[in-house]
Order: sequence, then structure tokens, then C-alpha cells
Amino acid sequence: MDSMVKRMNFLREVLTWPGAPQYGEVITGRAEQIARESDFEGSFDVVTARSFGPPAVVAECAVRFLKIGGVLIVSEPPNDEDVSRWDERALGRLGLESRGRVRHNAAYQVLVKVAPTPQEFPRPIGVPGKNPLF
Repeated sequence: MDSMVKRMNFLREVLTWPGAPQYGEVITGRAEQIARESDFEGSFDVVTARSFGPPAVVAECAVRFLKIGGVLIVSEPPNDEDVSRWDERALGRLGLESRGRVRHNAAYQVLVKVAPTPQEFPRPIGVPGKNPLF
């Protein structure tokens, strides 16, 4: 079974658990594509990512989902203190600004969408990973 299908099936199961979001919905697809759908583009106050990919790919694929002022929270590798993983100049091209790393048992990078994202981002499926911005 395709790994994306397995992950989506798990998330659907989680939504049946007690305490799960009442109106949660699992959307299957590539972030580069779904982020451009009118129902999702610029619609969210918070986007989270865990084990998604390198910082450049996560930032590019997530940014279009966020409203201006929205926050992207990315789980960081354990014991990794390398803050240079997040290139400020490239983040700025996406309309993002780093607010730094926080720790709450685990490490998280916090980014805020401070400006509109240029129409070129995210680039077509697969391009962010093959040719990352940083």
C-alpha cells in the first residue's frame, strides 16, 4: 500500500477517536497542488509539519495555506541546534519570517507569514525537493 494512503488512513482513524476535532477532514494529495485550491489558499491561521522534509521544502509547500499573520510550526530534529537550517533571505522570498526555535520537550521552528506569497510558489510537484530554495 502506498505510504501516503497509509498515512491518510491513519489520520482518518484518528478523527474517530474521542477528543478529535469534530469537523476534521483528511485531504489526500500533494501540498504543492492542494495549496492552490481556492478552499485552502490563504485559509489557515496555523499550519504544522512533522517529518515532512527539509526546511526549504516544508516552507515552500506550506506557505500558501497560511493567511497573512498565520504561523507555520515545524518539528525540528532532536538535539539539532543548527538554526542556519532556515535561510532568512529565502524565507523572505516566500513571505515568511522566522521567529526562532522554541522547545517544549521537543524543538520547533516558528515562522510567520508576513507578506503575500508570489504566485510562482509553491513550484510544480516535485520541484521544491529537487531544486530547494535553500
